Amino acid sequence: MPEGPSIVILKEEASRFLGKTIRRVGGNTTIEKERLQDQRIESLRSFGKQFLVELPDFSLRVHFMLFGSYRIDDEKSWAEPRLSLGFDDGVLNLYACSVRFIEEPLDLVYDWWADVMSEHWDPKLALRRLRAQPGTLVCDALLDQDLFAGVGNIIKNEVLFRIRVHPLSTVGGLPAKKLRELVEEARHYSFQFYEWKKQYVLKKHWLAHTKRTCPRCDIPLSKAHLGRTHRRSFFCDNCQVRY
Repeated sequence: MPEGPSIVILKEEASRFLGKTIRRVGGNTTIEKERLQDQRIESLRSFGKQFLVELPDFSLRVHFMLFGSYRIDDEKSWAEPRLSLGFDDGVLNLYACSVRFIEEPLDLVYDWWADVMSEHWDPKLALRRLRAQPGTLVCDALLDQDLFAGVGNIIKNEVLFRIRVHPLSTVGGLPAKKLRELVEEARHYSFQFYEWKKQYVLKKHWLAHTKRTCPRCDIPLSKAHLGRTHRRSFFCDNCQVRY
């Protein structure tokens, strides 16, 4: 599943279409895609794992789900786009994603302070919201898009390994210092993810995600589907403390 940093990269790569008019619309989406014809791109934004295209009277929301992807000035020969937006000087093809319209102004819909990649990110707000749910497992808290919009399973696993916290720890069980580390590292690693992804070296920097051996303890890592989300967790039972 594309995580927040990947959506920021898409936003940057698609910025060449800012101010341009949509001349052609295609794809197998069931939404009323004809509404997009002749619309001008006012702005491109991201919120967590969502790519947002602002138009004069409404917006388009794109969520890439588990296996979504995109192509700019290119297409997949083996797949039909969910939505294709053609411009005078290029095309944006969106695959295996969920698309829908948002009629309200985006600032009324989204809590930008919860987005770990946003300039409006508010760590104090994240701490307050975490403390309000002490019984939540940290592996679930990190994937909660109301708390950490943009954090996905890779970031979850890497953050918990880096701060030495077991994924089955509860939020309320974490010492205050560790709780702050959790919030700080969620944002810090997201920006590292962003830089490594742009350089095509992201996987080289994984310490825990999909790995078999702990680089600190040189023992096998554990793998399990944990929490209410049942997402894959990779962790070390020796150096990651269960609080």
